[in-house]
Amino acid sequence: MASHQSTVDYILEQIAKAGIVYARKMFGEYALYCDIKVVALVCDNQLFVKPTHAGKAFIGAVVEAPPYSGAKPYFLISGDKWDDRQWLAELIRISAEELPLPKQKKSTADRCKKGL
Repeated sequence: MASHQSTVDYILEQIAKAGIVYARKMFGEYALYCDIKVVALVCDNQLFVKPTHAGKAFIGAVVEAPPYSGAKPYFLISGDKWDDRQWLAELIRISAEELPLPKQKKSTADRCKKGL
């Protein structure tokens, strides 16, 4: 079941103070970004935050679940926590701080120079 755009829009409103937040649709589901880092997924209208030590300490008793079949477990954030704008934005912010920057993709020109 694909997630609804309205669900993603609501979560983005709630986490707006975490940084520059936006979503990208992928296969009917959504990746949520804070600045340039993927920090969470919205799958089947559920919010899955990438696991970090800081996030786990902030949440306390975490519930982990895979966002889709074959995925590693993420922190599953229940819908009642979505309404706490300050809490949710802080979780996204501290998670983003701990996550590494995305790896730079090599350009086509770079791959051609190396014969790839």
